Amino acid sequence: MISFDTKIETVLKTYHQRIETESILMKSLPLEEGMKRRDEFLLSVGLETAIFVNTLIKSAQSKIILEIGTSYGYSTIWLAEAARANGGRVITLENNVEKVAYAKQKIEEAGLSDFVDWRVGDALENIANATEKFDFVLVDIWKELYLPCFDLFYPKLNPSAWVLSDNMIYPAHSIQETTIYKNKIQETQAFDTVLLPIGSGIELSFYKNK
Repeated sequence: MISFDTKIETVLKTYHQRIETESILMKSLPLEEGMKRRDEFLLSVGLETAIFVNTLIKSAQSKIILEIGTSYGYSTIWLAEAARANGGRVITLENNVEKVAYAKQKIEEAGLSDFVDWRVGDALENIANATEKFDFVLVDIWKELYLPCFDLFYPKLNPSAWVLSDNMIYPAHSIQETTIYKNKIQETQAFDTVLLPIGSGIELSFYKNK
């Protein structure tokens, strides 16, 4: 387990308590109702994936980090801590203003506000309008947006960038969209990519164009 300063550890403890409580509730709901209420829940990348992401960013010395899907800010904490260590910053995208308000509060409590650039609104528009080149991209948004997001951020990757796409094994009901997305990455022939059984399954793709 990675050890952080007290502020971050306290915030993460709050997140983990919420995740545990909501996980029990979600499992008790029929799939259709759960999908209707999905914005209520903290659907995080999970601890295992978060540790992996944080470690990879630090090892790769990634500085400009794009997070597609802030949600309630759990993964943003891990990204921002790595960005601080690398002297970089996180550009995080979210359309739900209530989620952004919650995430901003937690980021402030963790002492990481200086390392997060909040861009609220349509993810596709925000990626299209971004002038930065990215060293690391975390794709964790509704699955139907994976492919259109990829088409927009792909031309804005720096050489040797990493793309980590979450929820590639679970939930199983989105397998068709997952397959289409993976095929698109492979068809570019610009990435070395592998599916890892970490958390809900992550597709880890290294942009090999130098």
